[in-house]
Amino acid sequence: MKKMIILAGLFLSTSLYAQYKATVSPITAEIKQRMIRGNSWRKGCPVSLQDLRYLQISYKDFHNQSKVGEMIVHKTVASEVTKIFGELYAMNYPIRKMKLVSDYKGSDWQSIEADNTSAFNCRKATGSKHWSKHSYGKAIDLNSIENPYVSRSGHISHKASQQYRKRSHKKHSSADKAILLKNDKAVKIFKKYGWKWGGDWSGVKDYQHFSK
Repeated sequence: MKKMIILAGLFLSTSLYAQYKATVSPITAEIKQRMIRGNSWRKGCPVSLQDLRYLQISYKDFHNQSKVGEMIVHKTVASEVTKIFGELYAMNYPIRKMKLVSDYKGSDWQSIEADNTSAFNCRKATGSKHWSKHSYGKAIDLNSIENPYVSRSGHISHKASQQYRKRSHKKHSSADKAILLKNDKAVKIFKKYGWKWGGDWSGVKDYQHFSK
């Protein structure tokens, strides 16, 4: 078995950072089976399992409790993803949950309904015949209910997201803090590492979506 790479503490300095932990490891036989059974990876996908990495990442949930989530990303972005989420952790950015899309049978719809934060999923881009950036492990959807996909016509598919159509911070709740706006620190953290934000798209808006 390949040795797990432990990144926690290597780039952390403040007391909040000191509580943050992240690990990066190759896709093991166990994770491979979860992905296949969960319909998130199959033969014919545009990226091999050897080019993906399994992450375990600390995050603050909506009750400000420290939890450990799971995520799969491309090996070329694995290290920086742990740094991004380390900075989100240090600023107390709340995340509802962080599970593999395999736990939702590979269904992007079900993952969004659960307000899940996730990355790799071998699927086509919404409304397209081309592979999504998620199929390469180079896209992350963050707090998908609070940050909905809005079509060119203004349609939002998920009922729980309707209340977040108007993009502003008005309350002090965790759900309100999870909303991503253009000048928010959380958005700037992703951009600092060269990630593009779906909230900047013209026409369609995908506020949950970051891609490299």
